[in-house]
Amino acid sequence: MKIRALSLAVAIGCSSSLLGSFAAAAATTSSEDAAILKAQIEKMSQMQQSYEAELAKMKQLREQYQQKLDELDKSQEQVVVDQSSRQANNRSYDKLKEELDRIDIFGFFRAKYDDDDRSGIGSGSNNKHFYLDLEAKMRVNKDWDAHFQSETRKGYTVNQSWRDGDDGSDDQDGTVQRIWVEGRPYNVNIALGTKWWGLGFQNVPFGHAADGISVDYDVVENWNVKGFWLRPRQGDLISMPNGSETNIRGISITTDLSDTLKSSLTYANNENHDGDQMMNNMAAVELQFQATKDILLRGALVRTNADDDNVSQEYRIDYKGYDLQDVGSWGLYTRYIDFERYGDYSHDDEWGSLPGDAKGWIWGATFVPFKNIVWETFFSVQRRNRSADATSDRNAMRHLFRTQLDYHF
Repeated sequence: MKIRALSLAVAIGCSSSLLGSFAAAAATTSSEDAAILKAQIEKMSQMQQSYEAELAKMKQLREQYQQKLDELDKSQEQVVVDQSSRQANNRSYDKLKEELDRIDIFGFFRAKYDDDDRSGIGSGSNNKHFYLDLEAKMRVNKDWDAHFQSETRKGYTVNQSWRDGDDGSDDQDGTVQRIWVEGRPYNVNIALGTKWWGLGFQNVPFGHAADGISVDYDVVENWNVKGFWLRPRQGDLISMPNGSETNIRGISITTDLSDTLKSSLTYANNENHDGDQMMNNMAAVELQFQATKDILLRGALVRTNADDDNVSQEYRIDYKGYDLQDVGSWGLYTRYIDFERYGDYSHDDEWGSLPGDAKGWIWGATFVPFKNIVWETFFSVQRRNRSADATSDRNAMRHLFRTQLDYHF
């Protein structure tokens, strides 16, 4: 654009110079020559006017282009400002997301109904209740997480024996009952604090709340070795009177023997507080076998060094199984239990459905009616108080029906 305007200016300057030269020559030429020169001067004058008009157009175009360039510059500046603002917003969002990702809240609400025909040897009305399990995992850093768990149980009948006494229950009263940390430094798994601990695939050797620590490590692929020290919080619930004053320490080895077969071996010893625990050694072996795509088999055998009634065992068959994300999924299971009075430390009693010193069957079903909601129902026939030192209701029969809805969040 600038080159074209310069050319026009040069041409106009040259034209002016030529006009002066021709005017000087016109005074010394003939009249015929004068006419020719006059015609050329007029032509040059027309050319000058055309160049001046073109120059005016060029100036106008230059002003228009400059205006558009200025607008583009302003627009580009605004784009830079907007990008900077978006980057600042993204940084704030990423920071907020990072902080929120440090805390994970989860758990479930349960509505449960029990029909226990032997209140004297069963759970009575204790398990007609609403229940909330609230848990949180809080990330400390890339290797450590802090945890807490709060349980709240609200019975909807008046005769709830677990509420007896002025102080009420201190285990499911809505406070934070359990606090612990879990870490993975140097590929070593560590858990430390007060939490619910389970040993084995079915929690038959031990399934209970306790203060403790565990350290486990994959010594080779598919071979995990765990060492633990535990002190039960409520050791008298099943088979350990004064168990809260007892220290349990041991080792557990879990292996994948094949793609479908897993095993677990556990050995532990304990302080036999004034002889109340009746044993000071315990050993357990468990197998889990995926027989087919839909059939899972599990078995657990536990033995202590108590003088009598020193073996506990459980065998379970699962057909299919539910998936909380898959509406309409379902499963069936059958369980056989034979828990002798001193056959284990303190197996998971699963809300009184698996008491100590009991033998019997459980048949159950699960179903997912809505996403993240599972309905479970089972019926159980059990023989209670089978041990030699049972003092009342020896070999009494118990029938238990339970149905419950769990809402997971």
